[in-house]
Amino acid sequence: MQAVDQAQPLQAQQAQQAQQDSQSQHVFSGIWLPLVTPFANGSVDFPELARLVVHYAGSGIAGIVVCGSTGEAAALDEVEQLAVLDTVLASAGSLPVMMGVAGSQVKQVQARVRRLAGLLAPAPYYVRPSQAGLLDYFRMLADSAPAPLVLYDIPYRTGVKLETETILALAAHPNIRAIKDCGGDYHGTQAVIADGRLSVLAGEDHQLLGTLCLGGTGAIIASAHLYPALFVALARAVAGQRLEHARRLFHAVMPMIKLLFAEPNPGPLKAMLAREGWLRNELRAPMTPASAAVEVALARACEELGAAVPELLD
Repeated sequence: MQAVDQAQPLQAQQAQQAQQDSQSQHVFSGIWLPLVTPFANGSVDFPELARLVVHYAGSGIAGIVVCGSTGEAAALDEVEQLAVLDTVLASAGSLPVMMGVAGSQVKQVQARVRRLAGLLAPAPYYVRPSQAGLLDYFRMLADSAPAPLVLYDIPYRTGVKLETETILALAAHPNIRAIKDCGGDYHGTQAVIADGRLSVLAGEDHQLLGTLCLGGTGAIIASAHLYPALFVALARAVAGQRLEHARRLFHAVMPMIKLLFAEPNPGPLKAMLAREGWLRNELRAPMTPASAAVEVALARACEELGAAVPELLD
């Protein structure tokens, strides 16, 4: 009798963990949009921000990421970041929202975190800690974060890479559920996907198809601001094993993706959104608008892609 009594809590824990794993795979999947932050004469344009959220909430995307690098979070002060988050939460309806955080920002979003699907956290900038230091850092964040933590491996911004062994060690933490993968390590990506404990989201737009075909669950990609239906269709095509259609969609969007990152993001992206009337073509220093040459080339690529959309979605 004692052995049965001891087994019941273990079975309950296993069932609860399986349910959490299933929910994680559901939540951290599909195409997530790292939303731009509109500005008007130097200030955040909150009405335009709300309009963007409503627009994308009806586009088929899986969720929105607030205050990422595409959202120029580094140029926003704490008050602005929280105001941006409040605006997005008020406008997103049932669409899941994730927030980019760094360091002590976890504490700053405590009051709002019940409405968040997750917190997206990169390694500490500039200090370049050891892998042991990164383990301690992310475990500390995950221990204190009241929403699931999504690791953000982006070494060309932080100066330090999350090694595969470190990621797999962090996967054992019950509050670390996914990773946005910008590490540029194909073998590492494959190993984390094969391990199966973390949802793997492509973070580099040009790696979208490869990550999905390896078994990644989705992506957080800036290019999905433009023709989001194509990116949603691509992810669904891979999930449905319609790989020829997925390849066709990917090849169609790649010229646009290449030009979107020909100059620092989100300059080219904001130029296109401004042309479409969604915001002003305004960034905060030291970011600058896209050059005229890139804007013209990108506009031409978008026009050609737009003409092909009905056929691509047929």
